[in-house]
Amino acid sequence: MMQEERDALGAAAGGMGTDAGPARTTAQTRVPMNEKRMRIALFDYGTGNLHSLRKALESTGHTVAIENNPVPALHADAVVLPGVGAFGDAAAKLAPFADPLRRAFEQGLPCLGVCLGMQLLFDASEEGGGAGLGVLHGRVRRLRAQRVPQMGWNAVEPGDDPLFEGGSLVGYYANSYVVEPDDAATVIAWTEYAGERFPAAVRRGRTWGVQFHPEKSGSEGLRVIRNFLELAAAS
Repeated sequence: MMQEERDALGAAAGGMGTDAGPARTTAQTRVPMNEKRMRIALFDYGTGNLHSLRKALESTGHTVAIENNPVPALHADAVVLPGVGAFGDAAAKLAPFADPLRRAFEQGLPCLGVCLGMQLLFDASEEGGGAGLGVLHGRVRRLRAQRVPQMGWNAVEPGDDPLFEGGSLVGYYANSYVVEPDDAATVIAWTEYAGERFPAAVRRGRTWGVQFHPEKSGSEGLRVIRNFLELAAAS
């Protein structure tokens, strides 16, 4: 993530808190009585503010634990890799635990990668050195548009994945890099910026990644988060 992206995400004001984008106001909800309260591990790369994402996850009624060590995350009900920081720094933080994390995700531990978190699910990035987790194969490259980063609202074109159940979506983006999966079948949503079409979301098994920031995308973004957690809770 470039400095311009970090500055814009930190400066934008909205319904989700001091670091939120221009999201619409949302309400606190409770876990239905027939659903278990899950423990969600939100990983902290040590490079940014996680307030709005934590608040969005907590709004579902589940418990959120911020972890700067991936090992405890392996015992959570679901893991969220946030979209704050630079690829090289975040990859270095994950590197000592890459193998157990990758095995856990491949064996079914639910994971949602947001923006940079989605990119870390891939093999490598042009943004910086270090290896990603390699849960999905492919590379991360810079947008070809003359004007980067992409900052602001953009339409998401979803397929039939249940992550997007509930209707159309306009997501809030803050990105200079996009993913290029080796397997096009892993792409579950698309978007377009400056005439360039690229994946807005990917999936392999019970691992999902979204290029936009659902926590900054108003009620439609929170619906994506709730859908993920419902999928995570399903056996």
